[in-house]
Amino acid sequence: MRVTELTLCASLLLTLGPLVLGELEPAPVQEETDRPCSSCEARQHLRTLRLNAIKTQILSKLRMKEAPNISRDTVRALLPRAPPLQQLMDQYDVLRDDNHEPGLHEDDEHATTETIMFMATEPDPLVQVDGRPQCCLFSFGQRLQSSRVVRAQLWVHLRSSPEPTTVFLQISRLAPGHDGSRHIRIRSLKMDLKPGSSSWQSIDVKQVLSVWLRQPETNWGIEVRALDSRGRDLAVTGPAPGDEGLQPFLEVKMAEGPKRLLRDTGLDCDENSPESRCCRYPLTVDFEDFGWDWIIAPKRYKANYCSGECEYMHLQKYPHTHLVNKANPRGTAGPCCTPTKMSPINMLYFNREEQIIYGKIPSMVVDRCGCL
Repeated sequence: MRVTELTLCASLLLTLGPLVLGELEPAPVQEETDRPCSSCEARQHLRTLRLNAIKTQILSKLRMKEAPNISRDTVRALLPRAPPLQQLMDQYDVLRDDNHEPGLHEDDEHATTETIMFMATEPDPLVQVDGRPQCCLFSFGQRLQSSRVVRAQLWVHLRSSPEPTTVFLQISRLAPGHDGSRHIRIRSLKMDLKPGSSSWQSIDVKQVLSVWLRQPETNWGIEVRALDSRGRDLAVTGPAPGDEGLQPFLEVKMAEGPKRLLRDTGLDCDENSPESRCCRYPLTVDFEDFGWDWIIAPKRYKANYCSGECEYMHLQKYPHTHLVNKANPRGTAGPCCTPTKMSPINMLYFNREEQIIYGKIPSMVVDRCGCL
């Protein structure tokens, strides 16, 4: 392998790292007969570069200067208060390896947070009557106030009933004032429940959330009640024994960034392949190896990387690159094997405020490799 080519491509990778999540690498050439796998050494070097770049790029795309200081013990303490994670992971398809749309490439190189789950806290005593309600106040940051809300769903867990019953799920907006004006009914939902089964129910609260975002001073919280035919409240609203992790939460979906079509083809190889041309190789990223306990899911994902030769004979698909290199033969070390198609991953993670965030992180998986 020519050392100068490796240095130039590696330097280009580190320079463009925040913009493109793949390595731009050299054309490995087997130069010595006593080193039958010099390309293997080059690929190992590129694997290390790729892993280091991924750590930097995830933080950059999440607009973090450093990883949140959330230890494994802290995560264990937070998860019992979190929404039902398996339901969230199933809903957002977080654990699927191919969770991107074929042929699509993210234009926006910063993470477009799609959904945030807000945990309920206790409202101010000014809006409570005889110690009620103990739920629910949701606090929102500046980022949500500047985003376009697509959907807002309040999720409430209902306890089981020993007999079939009709339940009226009632949402009332809280405000300070006299007893008769503190609870203002804003939404209600009628549902029939089968006996012996608890369930999660959702209700649209986009309208009231829009008011809160426009007028934050009106956000004193809401009261949630689910009264059955006998007047019993089946809604789980407090951390009673056996109700851990079942408190109401607010799921807010925000607008996504644009996408564009990008079609490409390329070679796929494994680590033992004798292929010398530019090729995509497997690489699995394990966030536990990074010590990143703040990432809930996925704990690992298939990132892949590119490696191989880029001779001019392989550049029929890239005539513009061939012409540039031919016009300036002394000013370039030749084309580099680099990702030509990438896709995002879905991620659930804790931010610094210990909120659970669902985000789509763009350009995290190498789908195709080519010579550029």
